[in-house]
Amino acid sequence: MSDTTDLPGPLAEIVEDFHAVSERERLELLLELSRELADLPEKYGENYAGSMEQVVECQTPLFLAVEHDDAGRVQLIFAAPAEAPTTRGFASILQQGLSGLSAKEILQVPDDLHQRLGLAKAITPLRLRGMAAMLGRIKHNIREHAW
Repeated sequence: MSDTTDLPGPLAEIVEDFHAVSERERLELLLELSRELADLPEKYGENYAGSMEQVVECQTPLFLAVEHDDAGRVQLIFAAPAEAPTTRGFASILQQGLSGLSAKEILQVPDDLHQRLGLAKAITPLRLRGMAAMLGRIKHNIREHAW
């Protein structure tokens, strides 16, 4: 079991879900989460590449927007192709686990989150680094917004 005491509640629950199933079932859980990635809001339109930031470290074209509301909460918006379920699954984990949290809470998420999911035997290291890059890009955006 992975330690989740330093993770925000929603993200800790997702990590615990991964460790509650066998290694083989973890990939299935990731694919299930890929289907739960929220649709892109209409305001980003079909030309979202011009209004969202590309996470170039990902093998798959993945675009990210980090929105900050008046209450200091962060919303994460992702655009990832349907034919990239692993990438969509990682994006969904971050969206479900971090959206609605404060910038401070997100900045405190450990950078080894991608390793805590227990997917090392099911997913290539390059894809796992893609998830780490997503989290890194989110944190970078939050830090930039703070100034």
